[in-house]
Amino acid sequence: MPADPKPYHHGNLIPTLIETTIDLIEERGVEKVTVREVAKRSGVSPGAPFRHFKSKSALMTAVAEQAMERLFQSVTAAQDPALEGVDPLGQLERIGLGYLSWVRQHPTHFQIVSNRKLIDFQGSDLSTRLNAQIRARMVALLEQARDNGQLAPGQDIETIVVTCRAMVYGLSRMYVDGHFPDWQPVGDPFEWMEFSLSNMINRMRTEPRVLAPPDLR
Repeated sequence: MPADPKPYHHGNLIPTLIETTIDLIEERGVEKVTVREVAKRSGVSPGAPFRHFKSKSALMTAVAEQAMERLFQSVTAAQDPALEGVDPLGQLERIGLGYLSWVRQHPTHFQIVSNRKLIDFQGSDLSTRLNAQIRARMVALLEQARDNGQLAPGQDIETIVVTCRAMVYGLSRMYVDGHFPDWQPVGDPFEWMEFSLSNMINRMRTEPRVLAPPDLR
């Protein structure tokens, strides 16, 4: 039985439409979501969403903007004041941990913002700005680690940035797509995700630390 229409009050239609869209994606998959169904579930006329979103892509882009806002909040909150200026590679790792935490809490957001066929990411000033800020923070931390002598010789910062992005994205994709039982059936997937990230960052250090893998008992 379809869920009851979400309560709508004048002035909050946009967040209502976004929340409804996320609910429908989780229920049916993104391919079966239509703007008409979003309107129906939100308790408004079929044409009401088009006053704010000219297409399904525009609506999905709005969902992606919410996703980017929450991702930015998560990676910012993950930063440790005690590491600032002392352990930039530790702070870099904290960005990745914030990303993984965001995926764990908002897997649907991850799926939407990751699919460039569904959204106009480059057309969103908000999404591109927040993404650029995260990237700039990563570069700044790596430059600080290099200048402090904490980054192992021969490391290229631009390559590291791409590698870090690929690491957290790949781990997140494995989790969301249900691949962990095939590749690491023992233990908590998130413990393995966090350890894999820590292990990669650790190998960048001039003096790597000894890291123990998750408890497999």
